[in-house]
Amino acid sequence: MSLHPVIAEITTRIRERSHATRAAYLQRIDEAVSRGVYRHRLGCSNLAHAFAASGIDKNALKGTATPNIGIVTAYNDMLSAHQPYEPYPEQIRQAARLVGATAQVAGGVPAMCDGITQGRAGMELSLFSREVIAMATAIALSHDTYDAALMLGICDKIVPGLLTAALSFGHLPTIFVPAGPMPSGLPNTEKAKVRQLYAEGKATRADLLEAEAGAYHAPGTCTFYGTANSNQMLMEIMGLHLPGASFVTPNTPLRDALTRAAVFRARQIIACETQFTPIGHLLDERSIVNGVIGLHATGGSTNHLLHLVAIARAAGITLTLDDFQALSHVVPLLARVYPNGSADVNQFHQAGGMPFLIGSLLDAGLLHGDVRTVWGEGLAPYRRMPTLDPSGKLVWNEVVASADEEVLRSVSAPFSADGGLRVLDGNLGRAVIKVSSMPIDRRIIQAPARVFAAQEEVLAAFDRGELSRDVVVVVRFQGPKANGMPELHKLTPPLSVLQARGHRVALVTDGRMSGASGKVPAAIHVAPEAAAGGALAKLRDGDILRLDCDAGTLEALVDAAQWAARASAHGDLDSHHFGMGRELFAALRNAVGAADAGATIFATTDSSH
Repeated sequence: MSLHPVIAEITTRIRERSHATRAAYLQRIDEAVSRGVYRHRLGCSNLAHAFAASGIDKNALKGTATPNIGIVTAYNDMLSAHQPYEPYPEQIRQAARLVGATAQVAGGVPAMCDGITQGRAGMELSLFSREVIAMATAIALSHDTYDAALMLGICDKIVPGLLTAALSFGHLPTIFVPAGPMPSGLPNTEKAKVRQLYAEGKATRADLLEAEAGAYHAPGTCTFYGTANSNQMLMEIMGLHLPGASFVTPNTPLRDALTRAAVFRARQIIACETQFTPIGHLLDERSIVNGVIGLHATGGSTNHLLHLVAIARAAGITLTLDDFQALSHVVPLLARVYPNGSADVNQFHQAGGMPFLIGSLLDAGLLHGDVRTVWGEGLAPYRRMPTLDPSGKLVWNEVVASADEEVLRSVSAPFSADGGLRVLDGNLGRAVIKVSSMPIDRRIIQAPARVFAAQEEVLAAFDRGELSRDVVVVVRFQGPKANGMPELHKLTPPLSVLQARGHRVALVTDGRMSGASGKVPAAIHVAPEAAAGGALAKLRDGDILRLDCDAGTLEALVDAAQWAARASAHGDLDSHHFGMGRELFAALRNAVGAADAGATIFATTDSSH
């Protein structure tokens, strides 16, 4: 099947727009490739430091023939998704020796859990942890003693941070090694019911904790389709995972076999081999477009409207929200995974998962099939699901049909004709909204505004009964410059309750809601943000707001002259800038760019841009 003309056109547009910055990026990494790995040219004292603690690998590291693989790990005990990484370094070292290589942990990066910090001060460090992870990864790889890199990371900001840094070391072959989702626990629909009952005062804290502990119950990624699992989808559809590796559960023979295979493959794609695959050349405009398409086809996390833009910038590629929207119109929704459905990611995987999804999109001409991947040329191998044959050998089998069409469908019978993303523009600025799980009759909301400066204020107003009417809840001073752009998940249960009672409600915010946002219309990432002079700072209680997903508009229906003359409010943000380490992040708040440009502190590749 030939490539869809709209996808071809958008890719060309991105390539042309990015010509100067991409060329500068490729020139820089090609110069690094030409210099080769520096370990062989280190002074004797430097080199002795590099292998002093390497035990049986010392002799190999002394020489010039043995390639060395750097491991960057986000392991910690507190994240269920990352705890399975604890034994990976030794497993990787053993596998490397089998193929004539060595491996060292180059460094560790922080890995925080948004699920733990929701509604807490620590959440205001969450988005900036992406930049810290990128910088920590750069420090890990800066010793310049590695021929390839393996990235051990899964969750929300961790994969984007690791990938941003990997692209700064674009001359190195790099493979992302997942650990997989936890086994299914309490169904997501049951968990959501208890959350809503708790929001209505009909369930106790003990009831809620029991439900949450039943859902989040074991090592592995949380099983709903939020940012963490969207990360895994992206790494696979962009060719940075081994085929079918994303959603195999931890601590299983198949998971271990895939980890070993990633090590073997890293050995095969280093600079001295004929299949040399530096990540900076692998990840190009086509790979980025494939990532956006995967996001739309699965109803993935809106956080990637920030992360993919920032990742693309790290590769010298300029991706815009308009590109997301244009692609959304031609990419159908093929998966229903909670919160866009009742199934979890394990059911998605069992239905055919990434291999069936990728195969369906390829057959319909909705993916660039000719991209480079860590597995070789082209996406065709990613149509296959890994398994172990009777002898324990790792093999891949093609997936030709969905095993559950309530969870995963082909392009010929999608859940929706498009990916469900809309960009909204108007006198309040530019925002994004996900409509994939939103009722059709809620795509246009016009109601009076109720303006807040924190989600706690919204919860208090809800408890007092002040929001039991048609209302557009505005939560401002939640952008990256204001307080680090925390996610506002605590708003979902009360707003869902109001909508279930028949009220026409919506949320407008310069903060984030992530892939766990659901059926309530939520115009998020409003830019410019209130703290940067954005129009949200002009709003007052009672202003009539109109959110129109069909027309793509977000407007305050206020007289134009009155609007122009109205003064902006100033948020009281001092309390958000100190405590829980937030004072250490002042430089990042001051330097961060706008949400529609990726909310990143890093400049483009070409300093003239």
